[in-house]
Amino acid sequence: MSQDFVRRLPGAGMTFGRRSGWGTRLHIDVTLILLLLVTCAYGLIVLYSALGRETAPLISQVTKMGLATVGMLVMAQLPPLFYMRIAPFAYGIGVILLIAVLVAGTVVNGSQRWLRIPGIFNFQPSEVMKLVLPMMLAWYFNDRHLPPRPKHLFWAMVMIVVPVLLIARQPDLGTSLLIGASGMLVLLLAGISWRWVFGVLGLGLACLPALWYVMHDYQRERVLTLFDPERDPLGSGWNIIQSKTA
Repeated sequence: MSQDFVRRLPGAGMTFGRRSGWGTRLHIDVTLILLLLVTCAYGLIVLYSALGRETAPLISQVTKMGLATVGMLVMAQLPPLFYMRIAPFAYGIGVILLIAVLVAGTVVNGSQRWLRIPGIFNFQPSEVMKLVLPMMLAWYFNDRHLPPRPKHLFWAMVMIVVPVLLIARQPDLGTSLLIGASGMLVLLLAGISWRWVFGVLGLGLACLPALWYVMHDYQRERVLTLFDPERDPLGSGWNIIQSKTA
């Protein structure tokens, strides 16, 4: 990797006290883990208060959190070089799976976002792409000049646009925008000029009117309900109205 450029986010490199011995041995940031556990606990409390006497969803959520925690600890033991090596293969497989969703995916609530694994579970490839895309871009820029040259930016944008369009086609506009934003953050950290950043933002704002006309009806309804929940008080605006009442 080129060493002539480093861009850091505010607060990067900050430490909060000494790292514990077991945290170092497990390759985890203890402070980050504690904050994550507090967030999970808060979410469970909110879920419990909303469920009343029904406990099955709460137990399911606790089980999923436990499995995710174990998976996180296992992944933390793998060296960074491992992730760098698998990044291009994981990205390629992710794109193939996104195409498979459009061809043979399972339709749930009007959206074709899932692949059904017979006898096991439904699988949503777009969730994997949330991790894979930043890894792919980091791999791509690892041995290239920083700040990136225009040709490198072009191919990086191709890597971002391909999964974003495939996910938006499902349709899943929220996830596609989130994945696109994660890719743009990697480009920002790679050192692209602020002129490019504001230029892309300006282009995005200019395209909003066109985006409105290609959005699905339910997506438009969500946007309108956000600003005027009273338009559908017993439907999509119910949660917003109840939160104001509470």
